Amino acid sequence: MRLQDEPDIPAQINIVPMIDVIFAILTFFIMSTLFLTRQEGLPVNLPQAKTSQQSQIPKRITVTVDTDGQVSVNKKATTVEALSQEIRTLKGSDSETVVIINADEGVNHGKVVAVMDQVRQVPGAKLAIATQKP
Repeated sequence: MRLQDEPDIPAQINIVPMIDVIFAILTFFIMSTLFLTRQEGLPVNLPQAKTSQQSQIPKRITVTVDTDGQVSVNKKATTVEALSQEIRTLKGSDSETVVIINADEGVNHGKVVAVMDQVRQVPGAKLAIATQKP
C-alpha cells in the first residue's frame, strides 16, 4: 500500500558507463588507423600538385632529401656523390625499378637537380618525384 503524499520517482538511465565504452571504442579506432599508413621514406613536407597519382610499381627505391639537405636512400643516409652507386646496388638486375624522390619543398632547387642527375646516371632507373594532393 502506497501513501498518496509520496512523490513518484522518475525512471533514470545512467549513461556515464555507455559514454566510457564509446570513448574506449573511439580511442581504439583512432589508434589503429595511425598504424595503417605505410612510410617508405623519412617524414618531409611534400609539395602539392593537383596531378599527383598513386601508381602500382613492382620495385621502388626512395631517395629522401630533408630540409637540411641531407640525402638518404631507403632511410639510410648517404651523399649525393655516392647516390648513383647506392641505387645501382639496390636495383640489381631488376629492370622495372622506379626511384622516387621525396624532397622537402624547402630544399634548395640545386640540391634536387643534383640528386636527379645522379639518378639519371643509373641505366634503367625511372625517375619519379613524390607530391601530395592539396
